[in-house]
Amino acid sequence: MTAQQNTVLSWSGGKDAAYALLELPHVTELLTTVSENGRSSMHGVRRELYDAQAEALEIPIRYVELPMECSNEEYAARMASVMDEYEARGIERIAFADLYLEDIRAYRKERLSETAIEGCWPVWNPDTDEQIRSFLDAGFRATVVTVDGDTLDASFAGRELDEAFLTDLPEEVDPCGENGEFHTFVWDGPTFDSPLSVDVGETVTRAVGDGAFHYCDSY
Repeated sequence: MTAQQNTVLSWSGGKDAAYALLELPHVTELLTTVSENGRSSMHGVRRELYDAQAEALEIPIRYVELPMECSNEEYAARMASVMDEYEARGIERIAFADLYLEDIRAYRKERLSETAIEGCWPVWNPDTDEQIRSFLDAGFRATVVTVDGDTLDASFAGRELDEAFLTDLPEEVDPCGENGEFHTFVWDGPTFDSPLSVDVGETVTRAVGDGAFHYCDSY
């Protein structure tokens, strides 16, 4: 990849996306999805926090708004419309921060195969113990905003992602949370022009499918 190639980064606001940005030579835009309530559907992060990240990173951010109850078909249709727009703008690549979930990578490749846009995976297939420590050693700082109640209790939500957090993780939990055990919001790091001021609020538990997730509100 060269600095002249136009790349959009699929952006969650979390640790893997932030590290992927560090690995990419040029990113034209961040792309993220939010529900109609103004929050990330999976992370529960407020849209204004994504705005603050984009400002600190000095990169524009594009939002795709989704219904509160969004079907796979509706999601695919809305994303296809965005890809059409990107093609017209001359975007050449979409970068994703997936680590090792092959089914998700295959789905993304399948959807992009209908376009002239290439997929890019700058942090694919790392040793996740080494990956999380590379993230911390680089100087990134993040708050754990969501945890899966089937694997972690509510006390893990709202904590800073640091060595103490990693030490407290049950052995069966991936240290990068790649299986959805936890999600993060990055508020400082080498790609930020200054740290974000993020306050941690209350933690609430919501049913999601057959399980439950603990969300720590941040603002």
